[in-house]
Amino acid sequence: MAINAFEGLDYPIKGVFSTDREMKIGFGATKRTVMQNVLVFVEQDKGGRIWGQVINENDIPSGERFVISQEELLEAYLPDPSVYHKRVLPAVRNLNKTISRAERHRSHGELFSAEYEFNNALQIDEENVRATFGLGLVYLDRADSQKAQQVFERLILLDAAFESPHKHMFNEFGIKLRKNSMYEESLRFYARAAELAGDDDHLMYNIARSLLESGDNDGAVRYMKKALALNPDLREARMLSKFLEKKI
Repeated sequence: MAINAFEGLDYPIKGVFSTDREMKIGFGATKRTVMQNVLVFVEQDKGGRIWGQVINENDIPSGERFVISQEELLEAYLPDPSVYHKRVLPAVRNLNKTISRAERHRSHGELFSAEYEFNNALQIDEENVRATFGLGLVYLDRADSQKAQQVFERLILLDAAFESPHKHMFNEFGIKLRKNSMYEESLRFYARAAELAGDDDHLMYNIARSLLESGDNDGAVRYMKKALALNPDLREARMLSKFLEKKI
């Protein structure tokens, strides 16, 4: 269903749909479930799986993605091309421009301007992974461990932060945690990544580095062996392995 045109049954699917979903409202004794019409951004990946993401009040797809079957899409979702083209696409473009400005400021060392723009982006989409990583990196660049800790606690709860499209930001954030001597946080961060993404040679190497710098030599050796088992040609791991052999 080419949702750009919202007609026919050609793939890939991409666009905005409306559907009725159960929503929890109220608190305590007054809490109840109601049906509410919501807008959902729908996109099909290269493997054919269809993903949905609720559109927030700022016209941005936000929050956790969920899988939609083709049957469910056809039966329970109505395409809304007008909202897609007139509201969602412009809002997403403006959000991306804000984040790009923030990233440029950070790359130029203009950390307070970067912080301002990343916060602007998060006011539009509070669960935006790119902006959350960016804000955390700003605080780590400034060696502001207290604010970096606050961002870390938000990031570790976002499954999307550990998905492959964000791998470069994920790697930089973990390394920055370690370089700021936030070893406990870096190890929690890497453990969360391993839980969601499985074993990875660079991940095992970074865990070994964090363990080594935190004083756990035995743990560093154990994870260095895991890194080399996954990739015997990983140059950094081989160099660190030789260093550990001499040290221990």
